[in-house]
Amino acid sequence: MNSKENTPRVALVTGGSGGIGKAVVDKLATEGFAVAVHYAGNQAKADALVQGITAAGGRALAVGGDVADETAMSALFDQVEAAFGGIDVVVNTAGIMRLGPIADFNLDDFDKIMRTNVRGTFVVSQQAARRVREGGAIINFSTSVTRTQFPNYGAYVASKSAVEGLSMILARELRGKNITVNAVAPGPTATALFLDGKSEEVIAGLSKAVPLERLGDPEDIAESVAFLAGPARWVNGQTIFTNGGLA
Repeated sequence: MNSKENTPRVALVTGGSGGIGKAVVDKLATEGFAVAVHYAGNQAKADALVQGITAAGGRALAVGGDVADETAMSALFDQVEAAFGGIDVVVNTAGIMRLGPIADFNLDDFDKIMRTNVRGTFVVSQQAARRVREGGAIINFSTSVTRTQFPNYGAYVASKSAVEGLSMILARELRGKNITVNAVAPGPTATALFLDGKSEEVIAGLSKAVPLERLGDPEDIAESVAFLAGPARWVNGQTIFTNGGLA
């Protein structure tokens, strides 16, 4: 019973305590993964999520730290490996968004976006490249706005375009290791990150812009992640636009 086939696969989900991250954690847990739920500032939400998984018979662990801090992330990966014996899948949903026109954008906010979204993704991807076991997957997060190019998203799109680029290169650098690297690019999805600061009129307009005429649910995005984390072994070095046909 100690064979690889009978050992649950292990996933680490950064930003796993809320929004899309929570949906990803729930989906992977239901598919039999042992899940490490990362949080940056809200341990209570992560602990509650872990308790729910373990109460249902699953395996889960809450782990905290700044994704842009390489020392903290190295220790976090150590913690997950010690608890579960290794890591098969890393899903990096952690990110922040600030909106505004480029001409007037606050550069302190720009630096915060770049630190979390670009440096954070780089640091986590670096650790994942060193640690993920053969047959595993690394899944980073972009945005469909890299294609729709909505005004006021300049800083955010700049950070997510960088995420796409580094993910595609990492996929090629891991040649021969049987580890896939992809990015998921959600469209407008009903999360606190997306809805914050938007009027009902704007939200309704974005809903109608999608051919399916609704916002995405976090669970819609989690389906794509589960596909890349599991059966999608021939999908590698791609950006998957999960957006209901927005663009």
